[in-house]
Amino acid sequence: MPEFDELWQGGPRFKHSKGCFKLSTDSVLLSAFANADRAKRCLDLGSGAGVLCVLLGWGRAQLETTGIEIQEDFAALSRENLSVNGMDAAKIICGDLREHRSLIAAESFDLVVSNPPYFAENSGFSAPNAQRATAREERDCTLEDICAAARWALRWGGSFALVHRPERLSEIFCSMTVAGIEPKRLRMVCHSAEKAPSLVLVEGRRGGKKGLVIEPPLILTDETGGDSDEVQRIYKRGKYRIEAAASYQE
Repeated sequence: MPEFDELWQGGPRFKHSKGCFKLSTDSVLLSAFANADRAKRCLDLGSGAGVLCVLLGWGRAQLETTGIEIQEDFAALSRENLSVNGMDAAKIICGDLREHRSLIAAESFDLVVSNPPYFAENSGFSAPNAQRATAREERDCTLEDICAAARWALRWGGSFALVHRPERLSEIFCSMTVAGIEPKRLRMVCHSAEKAPSLVLVEGRRGGKKGLVIEPPLILTDETGGDSDEVQRIYKRGKYRIEAAASYQE
């Protein structure tokens, strides 16, 4: 039987089923990092279960969201999640993002986001489940493929935001630069203040000038091991849960 994950009371709901990833911290953090408030059209490359499309579209009536997902089951799940959250106008394209020229119009998006496969093919970090393996390692697309698709989709001055692993940061910067997307913002994600980064959030701008801003790290837990204040704000927990509930009741 399908189940639902709910971020907070009255907030986005996400359906998951056997063989599909549940709601991940990575996508939630990326949705909070990406500059979507002024965007009018957003594209999610490798949209999976539609989590980013839902989170970025939540509370942003002006934002038109589109996702590209190669796996038919995930594309169908994306559409269900969007529908459950009242976002039937969003579009999910079931296709190969490497064929982006035939899937979307050039320079037609203000914002492109991606939570891509983290590991190179045959790197030893695969998964026995075929769906998970495709989402986990670069079987169907590489960093270069994703950056090339983002370059095609973005208008001049548009932004590309992604979440990835810190050990691949050099590759991320190189792939973005080659595609004509200048890295502009970097934020490390750490489990605690004493731990090394486990994720990186990167934003680039198509045609942007040189200059990278390194933001303070996003720390997931406080000194007691509980959620940090920022994580509580993102997930509408603690004092922010009360604010979210009051807003929902209004």
